[in-house]
Amino acid sequence: MNAPTDPRFLQAATVELSRAHLDALEEETIFILREVAAAFERPALLFSGGKDSLVMLKCAEKAFIDRQRGGKIPYPLLMVDTGHNFPEVTAFRDRRASELGAQLIVRSVEDSMRRGTVRLAHPGESRNVHQSVTLLEAIEEFGFDALIGGARRDEEKARAKERIFSHRDRFGQWQPKDQRPELWALFNTRLQPGEHFRVFPISNWTELDVWQYIAREKVALPSIYYAHQRPVVERKGLLVPVTDLTPAHEDEQVQERWVRFRTVGDITCTCPVDSHAATAEQVVMETLTADVSERGATRMDDKTSDASMEKRKKEGYF
Repeated sequence: MNAPTDPRFLQAATVELSRAHLDALEEETIFILREVAAAFERPALLFSGGKDSLVMLKCAEKAFIDRQRGGKIPYPLLMVDTGHNFPEVTAFRDRRASELGAQLIVRSVEDSMRRGTVRLAHPGESRNVHQSVTLLEAIEEFGFDALIGGARRDEEKARAKERIFSHRDRFGQWQPKDQRPELWALFNTRLQPGEHFRVFPISNWTELDVWQYIAREKVALPSIYYAHQRPVVERKGLLVPVTDLTPAHEDEQVQERWVRFRTVGDITCTCPVDSHAATAEQVVMETLTADVSERGATRMDDKTSDASMEKRKKEGYF
């Protein structure tokens, strides 16, 4: 390689740049995870078994667990379960928590429904929109003062307004105008009684960063993140999986297609995309050419209006 324009030189430089970029993101995430452990008395890590929470969990392993001396993640894992999750994801969630010897706390929207704190407008309504009620009940039950989440700013416009340390008032609400400055990675973690923080250590990551990190670190994921055959119908520009909870309409044609999920959540509002990507490296290549955000391409619950996510966050959503 005699010249900077040699393709081999450029390829090596690109690989090195990518490695340095991922190292910087990982270092920032580890710093934030340790900052939470030091600054708060009762934090918890929101853990769904999805790719973003698994990347965050991998960083938590690096932050607190030493291969020689051992250690453990110093806060419990918390899952708000709608009762309508993909079984591949919940099984993976349980297995991963067990492997780490981590405390896994699961609180269910169905329990909130039995208590009467959640009431569906109609039997087919998605429970996803009611997760904030169950989450706030869990915060009160355990006295959590910080919840670590895997949201990223590139996901959606309301996410882009979010601070890394996102202050929530005593009602669990998010007020964009009341967020605190975060200059030079200095975080104001002071709280009044009843308040708490939502902390987002991978805020500055993108979907591409996440998949490159998964590929580099060989992070195991639930199988539905990779290409598989599944019955789907086309509905409102999305591929809707055909399940007992999301049956095909009479006028819809069921197709067996190769798909994968870019993000996972409640079955009633999460859709796959066409794909033959069977490895993390192949998903990276698909992500490089994607022209629609992962939530825009896969989440029915974000399509009600441009302000739907911001409204839900103000009411206590993740």
